[in-house]
Amino acid sequence: VCERADFLTIHLPRTPETLGIIGERELAAAKRGIRIVNTARGGLIDELALARALKDGRVAGAGIDVFENEPVTEHPLFALEQVVVTPHLGASTAEAQDKAGMAIAEQVLLALKGEFVPYAVNVEVGPDIPEGVRPYLALAERLGRVAVALSGPGIERLRFEYHGAMAEHDTRALTLAGLKGAFTSVVHEPVTFVNAPLLARERGISVEESKSAQSLDYVNLIEIHAACSADTVSVAGVLVGKRDDERLVRVYGYELDMAFSPIMVFFRYVDRPGIIGIVGSLLGEAGVNIAGMQVARRTEGGEALMGMAVDSPIPDEVLRVIVDRAQMRDARLIVVEQEGK
Repeated sequence: VCERADFLTIHLPRTPETLGIIGERELAAAKRGIRIVNTARGGLIDELALARALKDGRVAGAGIDVFENEPVTEHPLFALEQVVVTPHLGASTAEAQDKAGMAIAEQVLLALKGEFVPYAVNVEVGPDIPEGVRPYLALAERLGRVAVALSGPGIERLRFEYHGAMAEHDTRALTLAGLKGAFTSVVHEPVTFVNAPLLARERGISVEESKSAQSLDYVNLIEIHAACSADTVSVAGVLVGKRDDERLVRVYGYELDMAFSPIMVFFRYVDRPGIIGIVGSLLGEAGVNIAGMQVARRTEGGEALMGMAVDSPIPDEVLRVIVDRAQMRDARLIVVEQEGK
């Protein structure tokens, strides 16, 4: 590198292996006129060898922010006009150390809660999430869980659509959140904002993102489409009210207004009298309490959707009996949040 570089910047920790990594031998082999910058750690460059190389013209200039021994008030490099030096002040004051400690603690808390960590290594978006996007991260994650749970296995494509004012911003963090939610209930390993895109690539799932400034009924709306060879499942959600309550407003193409709950179940069936009674009766016999319910349909006597929040999981056998007794198309149980989260 030294033989070919016009500018050499050093970005390494100080370890026994890196101490003096740029020394007399490297400077002797360097391209004449090279310029060197070290703002990483003191001791990575042999400072006396660098001073000699600057004096004889082998090195045209240097920028140094760190020194082997600090604090330093006198040094051979200080007398050379082709050297720019700055004091190594990173977190060197009590106030700076307090702020650095607080920043680290805040990042650790975010990681422990499974939330987006802005400065995580290898995350596919920058650290600055727009204020118009940040409140929607949890919503996107829950929508991802619901979309995949309703679709079932064999997903080939996940499409994330952002409508309304949020379309003006960088929404990649929302897509990461949606992917994180999509795989959380699918794989056994922990799913993070870092590995979620990799999990999609490993499974051959195409990830698409689109934005539109138009949103007919809501200021902002997130819609996720999960496509497999047989069908495409769509879910949409919004934030409402001063507390930014998360609401499901579209499932399977049906319009509704349903709060997210830890355990939800969705039934598709032909609209006719008595269906709600059958479902309620069978759940009651199984000891499952209904916390909330929404029913949606497009036309009288056509296919309808029933969405329920329940206080405990519904056994598979009970779901099969409900589907059979009410002659339903299908039933999907979704655990949106693990207990204790």
